[in-house]
Amino acid sequence: MIGPVGIIGRLFLPPATGGDRLPGVMSAASASHVLLDAAGIAEVLERLAAEIRAGLPEGVPIALIGIRSRGEVLARRLIRLLEGLGVEPIDHGTLDITLYRDDLAEIGPQARVRGTEIDFDLSGRCIILVDDVLYTGRSVRSAMDALVDLGRPQAIRLAVLIDRPGRELPIQADFVGLRFSEPGVPVTVLLTESDGIDEVRIG
Repeated sequence: MIGPVGIIGRLFLPPATGGDRLPGVMSAASASHVLLDAAGIAEVLERLAAEIRAGLPEGVPIALIGIRSRGEVLARRLIRLLEGLGVEPIDHGTLDITLYRDDLAEIGPQARVRGTEIDFDLSGRCIILVDDVLYTGRSVRSAMDALVDLGRPQAIRLAVLIDRPGRELPIQADFVGLRFSEPGVPVTVLLTESDGIDEVRIG
């Protein structure tokens, strides 16, 4: 089973040739504004797919459900990678958590509801919930509330591309692509399908 990558950020550089510094692991002092480029995101997703594959329960139908909007993009990419690892069939869905947010009253008329697209029964399945960044945990809690309103999965597991500090709820990811340990530093995920570029930026 392949574990989470790095503790601050991995740039996927060639191994270091000297000293005792871990290869490819950034220190806070050397952190740039671009944490991952397109190649880095691709490698993180490959590792994440391998970790998910190793952690799947035997004999249980699975489905990947992405939280709108970048979670759904990542879910589609992970499905292609998992199929390449021999995992099939895999159902896919998209979850809109807007109406389940605990700050909905504050958002008011600015809230945009784009709809949930899940055309299969959740009951008895292992659901892999996919999001881009795990931060406070509130979005994930909203997503789980939405899922249990739709059915009774056998299990819900959380896969995220980036895990950053700042949790406000006792929620942790089961599958993590990369851990970023700098508190208070914003992390932004950009994906070609929605943003025209693959990049993870900090600051």
